[in-house]
Amino acid sequence: LSASSIAENAAGTTVGTLSTTDVDSGDTFTYTLSGSDTASFEISGTTLKLKDAVSANHELQSSYSVTVTATDAGGLTTSQAFTVSVTNANESPSAVTLSASSIAENSAGATVGTLSTTDVDGGDTFTYTLSGTDAASFEISSTTLKLKASTTADYETQAAYSVTVTVTDAGGLTTSETFTISVTNIN
Repeated sequence: LSASSIAENAAGTTVGTLSTTDVDSGDTFTYTLSGSDTASFEISGTTLKLKDAVSANHELQSSYSVTVTATDAGGLTTSQAFTVSVTNANESPSAVTLSASSIAENSAGATVGTLSTTDVDGGDTFTYTLSGTDAASFEISSTTLKLKASTTADYETQAAYSVTVTVTDAGGLTTSETFTISVTNIN
């Protein structure tokens, strides 16, 4: 097999070309699959491919095991087991969440809540940025969303704020979520 890895999220991709060594020069070969993961692969001529309906996912299965049997024109066979590795690809964060969504009236610089991110890539690092209608009233410190010290929440003036938080992972991929921050009325 000319190669032994495939990229994550690649459906129908070619793994590599099969070749066989035989002392009988000019012999021709047909190839068949067996083994625990053969349902995910197919052979087309001398090419081992991941099936079109199968998308490799490194986080779910980082390698596959297949056995290829070469049969020559005379019906003689040889088999070889192969491990096909799935190379990990950076994937976009799938969600950003905020631990709380309200602040008390008359509070300046109040902490709203903690930001967290869902990402299938374990161990990824994230940065957060603000945009949206009321972004100028808020700031992010590490993973904490806070009302700026120069902004005092006043229920009678504005009962809710809208901010969009964009999370960027270490590979530069992003996702965004818009949050409504309500102001609790104080007598």
